Amino acid sequence: MRVLLQRVSAGSVTVDGKVCGAIEQGYVALVGVAHDDTEVEAERLAKKTANLRVFSDDDGKMNLSLLDVKGGALVVSQFTLYADARKGRRPSYIDAAPPQRAEPLVSRFAQCLKAAGVKRVEHGVFGALMQVEIHNDGPVTIMLDSDLL
Repeated sequence: MRVLLQRVSAGSVTVDGKVCGAIEQGYVALVGVAHDDTEVEAERLAKKTANLRVFSDDDGKMNLSLLDVKGGALVVSQFTLYADARKGRRPSYIDAAPPQRAEPLVSRFAQCLKAAGVKRVEHGVFGALMQVEIHNDGPVTIMLDSDLL
């Protein structure tokens, strides 16, 4: 499982002209699922996300976690995190899990963020064409990969 975290001052997801999820300070978490991922990876990455210290303290140092700043999380399914562009000009997505496997794990990741204490957890619409608005703060963008934790 891969999670691309973007520290944001605000983020939202719109589907068919309607905002279906929005947060202020926190993360937009783009989540990709591989074939062999399980709830274990979702739980581990959610804990890491909630506790990762990349928010600034009073001295301007990245010392605070999402929990410390009482930030929100906007979870968006992103199968393209498993794109393989090594050959040709068209990426392959063969490493991404099929929707029936990925959707429950993306939902589990969001549930685990709530269980970890993240007060506001919003999400996109799985499989929909979404417009994602990201006000990247910093910018700070961090890739978490369950194979590397």
